[in-house]
Amino acid sequence: MTQPSLRRTASGNAAWIVVVVAGITAALHIWKLPAALPLIQEDLGLSLLAAGVLLGVVQVAGMVGGLAVSLLAEVIGERRTLILGLLFLSAGSVFGALSIGANTLLASRAIEGVGFIVATVVGPGLIRRHAPFRRVNLAVGCWSAYQGTATFVGLIASAFFLQVGTWQLWWWVMAAVSLAPIPLVLRLVPRDQPAGAGGAKAAAGRIGITARSPKVWLAGVVFGCYTVQWMAVVGFLPTLYGESGLSGTHAGVLSAIVGGLNGVGAIITGILLQRGAPARALLFVSFVLMAAASLLTFAIDWSPVPGGLAWQVACVGFFSFSGAMIPATMTRMAVDLAPEGGSAPAAMGLMQQIYNVGNFTGPMIVAWLAMGTGGWSSTWWMTGAFAVLGIILSAVLVGRRGSMHFSHTQ
Repeated sequence: MTQPSLRRTASGNAAWIVVVVAGITAALHIWKLPAALPLIQEDLGLSLLAAGVLLGVVQVAGMVGGLAVSLLAEVIGERRTLILGLLFLSAGSVFGALSIGANTLLASRAIEGVGFIVATVVGPGLIRRHAPFRRVNLAVGCWSAYQGTATFVGLIASAFFLQVGTWQLWWWVMAAVSLAPIPLVLRLVPRDQPAGAGGAKAAAGRIGITARSPKVWLAGVVFGCYTVQWMAVVGFLPTLYGESGLSGTHAGVLSAIVGGLNGVGAIITGILLQRGAPARALLFVSFVLMAAASLLTFAIDWSPVPGGLAWQVACVGFFSFSGAMIPATMTRMAVDLAPEGGSAPAAMGLMQQIYNVGNFTGPMIVAWLAMGTGGWSSTWWMTGAFAVLGIILSAVLVGRRGSMHFSHTQ
């Protein structure tokens, strides 16, 4: 490899790594809440169902704004859009720190939701554009790990911080953290290319072509069959562990490990995709393992079993780890799903709109089941049903395209 190509490779690696860091920073705003939720419930008098709404409301912007954000990215550029999202996240966190009631805190979470969708819609496209060709699958796998990584970092940091500080002060800290990646983005991610001819009108046309693609819609629903399960289970883990008798940092650390395993699984999946693993097999295996793990986690009463809590934690950890194959595979598919004449940001934006429905509704469905049945044991009803649906839709999505490999030689 020549010296100039070495420099280009190093520059490309720095760019995609910075984008992944920005994605992790954005997702930290989702995962700063679960460990603080018991304190907020006590402080503001929230019911369990209201707590589920608070967990899910950050996804509302993603449910309705994915295509709008993709239009913004087409017009002003993906790098500028990423920076704008980080600014929204910081502003929402400041507003949340100043909240004195449930309604204002909900509004602040909605603002953070806008920042999250604005920052993350453009991530896969930026990585696809700037990562060295032979590292694309690995880079996308690392991007897919941003949620799991943020879960690990956010829950551990929250658990320890909230032992010495208030949840409001934690929101101030996170407002500052949101701004940290911006200088790196400005320095290391190449400038946006000038907007294509026709400006917003042409961009809207490209988005319209993408929105009419059945493959993108179907891919979003498959992704949603994963998110509805994962967000519900992991989002309530600190609460579930607290009810099992764990307190202080223990519940947060255990929940963080579960989330971190998802990040590890996503990176391993990226490596498997790099080596040519078939997408269909990865999706099928992942949904089957998630169903089995959730059944073992929730259908069995572990309390009389010696070391039962440890076994339950192991099962939910395996649920998170095995589920990571789905976001890694679907995100890799997303960067190539835009039809000819369409828009890559729009493909990702539409997929995010669809799968954020799962992120939003998952915690509320599980909270409703727990309240209706008197415990968490019915959680597997929901996770199992969506796993079966995910398998069926995955077969439809990739069945006509063979095994769908994404090796680096493609």
